Parts: sequence; structure tokens; C-alpha cells
Amino acid sequence: MIVDERYTTYLNSLYPELDEGLDNIRREARANFVPIIRDETINLLTTLIRMNQPKRILEVGAAVGFSACLMASVARDANIVTIENYEPRIPIANNNIKNMGFENRITLIEGDATEVLPTLDGSFDFVFMDAAKGQYINFWPEIKRLTKDGGIIVTDNVLQDGDIIESRYAITRRNRTIHKRMRDYLYELTHDKGYTTTILPLGDGVSISVKGKK
Repeated sequence: MIVDERYTTYLNSLYPELDEGLDNIRREARANFVPIIRDETINLLTTLIRMNQPKRILEVGAAVGFSACLMASVARDANIVTIENYEPRIPIANNNIKNMGFENRITLIEGDATEVLPTLDGSFDFVFMDAAKGQYINFWPEIKRLTKDGGIIVTDNVLQDGDIIESRYAITRRNRTIHKRMRDYLYELTHDKGYTTTILPLGDGVSISVKGKK
């Protein structure tokens, strides 16, 4: 927990409840230990979508389809492409998308994002990344290509429960590669002159990048 849990609990208590369909997906996901976005991230994502009303959204990391359905429910005219690599979750995600009535607006592509992203065409107004943290730096060149001028890129879980500020020697050996790659990713985000980026200590850390207009 990056922010004092008391603040997080209090602030989350202020936000409105999800509708029944989304709440059911959330409860089932958490009961089965599926990593979905935290409540505070739900509210940030909802706010950003409502502010910008994107028409074409790209998500990297569908899991069981919760965040894609959330975005579809907020951006009512948007079409969403979401990518998922973990086979056992794909039928669950497709079922959730169908039950929510979004099968005509959400397209789930099965596969590794490093292979899928280069095959995508066109541009997206809004990109949400919530996949393998160690791969964000590898996704970045294609994400840049696919984001329209003025588009927004939101990346979840960038502070690694606070470990990102630690020396690599304070990190367990098995996590050092992810730690380095995430630091590299955050450096790229904040030093790319084509983007304006802010990083929020919210949930497990969220970055928001806006692509400049030419």
C-alpha cells in the first residue's frame, strides 16, 4: 500500500457503487484471486474516460474483461480492442462481455501483446495498460505508434507496491529484472518530449501520459 490505507478506505467509501453487472464481475474476480484494477483506479479511469469521451480505446491486459466493460459503460460510443494472453481467462472475459451486452463494441484478441500490437492498424484516442509489468517497456514503441495526437495513455501498477523507489539490491533477486524494466519505462515516459506525463501514487501507482499534437 503506497498511500495510508485509512485514506484509501475513506476515499473509496465516498465513491458511488458500481452497477450490478460490473459489481458481479468484480466480486467474482476477487473471489478467484484474479488481479483487476483497485477501487481507487476504477474511479480515476471512470473520470478520465468521462472527461475525454474517447471513441476508440485500446487495452493491453483484459484479464476477465472487467476494465473493458467499465470503460464501455462510461464511454457509450466507444469501440474497444483488448488483448489477453492467459488462455484460462479468455472464455470468462468473453462471457462477461456478452453478459454486459458489449459483444458488438469490445473485441478481445487472444495472444501476446508483443506479437499482437504490431498487427493493429489505425489510431486510438485512449490506451489502458494493465498487463505484465516487466513488458511495459517493450510495448512502448508500438503504443506510441498506435496513439493518436492528443491521445491519452494510462498505465497501471507502475510503483510496484512502493518497491520502485528501492535500490535494486533491496529487491529480491527474482524481481530485479521487473524492477529495472519498470524504472526504464518510467524514465522513457517522463523524458519523451512528445508526451506530457504525470505519475500518481494511487492504487499501485498510475501514470497518465498525453501525446502532444503536431
